[in-house]
Amino acid sequence: MKNTFSSTDAISFAQSLAGCSEDLAMRTYTSRLIGQEADLVLHGGGNTSVKSTVRTVLGDTCEVLQIKGSGWDLGTIEPQGFPALDLHYLQRLRALTTLSDEEMVNQFRTHMLDASAPNPSIETLVHAFLPHKFIDHTHADAIVTLTNMHSPEDRLREVLGDKIAILPWIMPGFPLSKKVAEAYEKQPDIEAIILLHHGIFTFAEDGETAYTNMIRYVTMAEEYISSCRTASSQTIKQSAMMPATAEILPLLRGALCIEKDHSFRPFYLHTRTGDAILSCLQEDEAKNRYGGGVLTPDHVIRTKNYPLWLDPRGLSEEEATELIADQLGAYESKYLDYFNTQVNKKNVERSCLDTKPRVILIPGLGIVCAGHTEKAAVIAADIAEHTLLAKQRGSCIAPYQELAQSHIFDMEYWGLEQVKLGKSSPLPLAGMVAMVTGGGGAIACGIGRQLLAAGAHLYLTDIDAERLARVAELLADEFAHDRVSTLVMDVTSKQSVQEGMTQLIYESGGLDILVPNAGLAHVSTLAELDENTFRKVTEVNSMGVFQVIQAAIPIFRRQAELGKAPMHIIINSSKNVFSPGAAFGAYSASKASAHQLGKIAALELATCNVRVNMINADAIFDDHGISSGLWDVVGPDRMRSRNLDPEGLKNYYRERNLLKADVFADHVGNAVVFFASSLTPTTGATLPVDGGVAAAFPR
Repeated sequence: MKNTFSSTDAISFAQSLAGCSEDLAMRTYTSRLIGQEADLVLHGGGNTSVKSTVRTVLGDTCEVLQIKGSGWDLGTIEPQGFPALDLHYLQRLRALTTLSDEEMVNQFRTHMLDASAPNPSIETLVHAFLPHKFIDHTHADAIVTLTNMHSPEDRLREVLGDKIAILPWIMPGFPLSKKVAEAYEKQPDIEAIILLHHGIFTFAEDGETAYTNMIRYVTMAEEYISSCRTASSQTIKQSAMMPATAEILPLLRGALCIEKDHSFRPFYLHTRTGDAILSCLQEDEAKNRYGGGVLTPDHVIRTKNYPLWLDPRGLSEEEATELIADQLGAYESKYLDYFNTQVNKKNVERSCLDTKPRVILIPGLGIVCAGHTEKAAVIAADIAEHTLLAKQRGSCIAPYQELAQSHIFDMEYWGLEQVKLGKSSPLPLAGMVAMVTGGGGAIACGIGRQLLAAGAHLYLTDIDAERLARVAELLADEFAHDRVSTLVMDVTSKQSVQEGMTQLIYESGGLDILVPNAGLAHVSTLAELDENTFRKVTEVNSMGVFQVIQAAIPIFRRQAELGKAPMHIIINSSKNVFSPGAAFGAYSASKASAHQLGKIAALELATCNVRVNMINADAIFDDHGISSGLWDVVGPDRMRSRNLDPEGLKNYYRERNLLKADVFADHVGNAVVFFASSLTPTTGATLPVDGGVAAAFPR
């Protein structure tokens, strides 16, 4: 592992932090070096601290411990991410015989210098009880790999030398902090403390040395593991054919969504592949080698302790469906047995967490991770990939030895761990995947905004890559870049649509909400309408709707094979379906065709719980600087015929509707979210979003 410390960079970094003390600037700088190395910490793991002095509002000098706060990621941490606590008071707590978790947290909160600061790390007392100025703690892959073996102490001393202390697994909190302090006092010349199944602490009187010690010890472990591996390169074996990804993932996703109370919470699926992963999963002993427990119990709240092993190679789709149902059922039964065994042994009351796996290992496909949000799925995948490769590297040294389930249960059901996941109520569309065609236009922007606000992952598609990118960037900046995906897709091309759907399945596991929205406008009387133009408009507005619905049907059916979650097709029709306009025949007729396709789809797809509804919108000109393709075409003609400027045209359409209301793209988005939220058992319906145009009332 490379030591990336630079004195020049450290000074420059400190100078960029106005008003920050020298100690805290160095603490922030080296913490970022640690946090940016995934082999040391992942997604908020690890913690760092510095002991320093601050001046209170009364002018007194107070010695403090400034330690990483909950919710901060070391890779991007800022000085305000290190809450300051009264150091002398914390050190006095060591005299106690016991200290409950609840009281420990209370002591932290009541002895912080800033009441608005984040909660300090649950390992705050470890840092307080050790005397060193700078302390670094990581869950380094290489270190944990060596600790997760039978009788690891001798090997650790052989590899890392004598200036280390080694402790068995101890639950984080007050008991661990006392044991760490005792270990140091027995051997005060040590440079590191290794915690079995947990990680490593390094420390020093300056930030550079503490960081350098961390990198040095981790590098020693890495080099030892590397030296034990065979010189021959890994190769991927040829394996029996397996059902296509487009078949497996929707089947799996549908099966995962059912909760024990028959409610439905969709899972977003994230897939990791690559030569190293595929090679691991195709080894002869892969199931036993990689089907064991987590590297460190800190991971269990993200991944569960065990992955689900699923091998559909050589099976038909029907056989794969049966396999998924059987293996998922067995996994959930095993989890319930684990839960019931532990609560009975410990004589405690706990509410059982959901029993679904978060990591699924599929030979020939890769690592598939499930989360109720895309962020949760990606975090699980990052951890699962590191775990898989660490176990593979360690297998050349000794068999993997997982931590006892009793300890795993303590961490998984520990309130101070669960709080890391947050307690907020899920958004109505959390975990759902939505595709909106015509993604480069104003209405798609409004629809996308409301879908994202409701928690969905958004796929925007358009044939115009430039317009598509502009809308996607606007929405990604407003929400999050990892929640907005784009597909350059031609809805009139069966191949293009199929390729887009396949990519969507590979990236997210399936589809819940399809919004056929792509549209093309043309102004011409029937007498003057060119035949080729009529076909072109019909190809987009009618055939395009047909193509995307037809391509989505196999996905919906596979998700419904083992699951019962409602899915949605929501067609953006038009006010013109019921109230067409002169010189607008191609548009009006093709939109009416799409509308009718929606009604047929509602009749045909109800058996797999797909609800098909239509939205008839009118007079939506733009959205946050994104123009409407329709009004780009229609607007000039409408303004000329009525002798209006752009603002006058908007006023004309507002005054035309019954409510005298401006109609915005977000209103269409709200209608989409209403249908997609399954608030009513509705299919085959038409919802006008036009302010009330009497001639366009559905009938």
